Amino acid sequence: MLNLVKSFFGVPTPSGPTEPLAEFKPGTDQPLDGAAKVDDAAWKLTVDGARSVPLFKFPVPDETEGCRLHYRMQLKTELQSGFAYLEMWCNLPGMGKFFSKGLHDKISGATDWTDHEVPFLLKKGQRPDELDLNLYVEGKGTVWIRSISVLKTPLA
Repeated sequence: MLNLVKSFFGVPTPSGPTEPLAEFKPGTDQPLDGAAKVDDAAWKLTVDGARSVPLFKFPVPDETEGCRLHYRMQLKTELQSGFAYLEMWCNLPGMGKFFSKGLHDKISGATDWTDHEVPFLLKKGQRPDELDLNLYVEGKGTVWIRSISVLKTPLA
């Protein structure tokens, strides 16, 4: 009985190493939102209000079924007000779009570079065809973005 309960609420166990799927770099890749400009090896985004900033759309390879996806980046902020967090939308054909948001990992105020990540758990039979990689920002100020990557960890 305990194993049945764990299967519903337990954290899946990795069955292999975490591997990169995609990496996006300033000067090489251009975010979807034209307001993000390259500034000293990072993208600089000046914000005034609340919005989801589309950064990249990423076609997902087939071998992600039964994996944990990781959307990572580094952020530096000078926000006079508000906060920012990562947002990833996963399109599952025939099922729709599902999201993972970094509400637990909001960044605010003036900060140096910090690491941020949101996961997305794909069960057996779930094969996404595209990821939308966004940054949600609410407030006023500047956010710098660098080291954007998507990784996968196979699960048992």
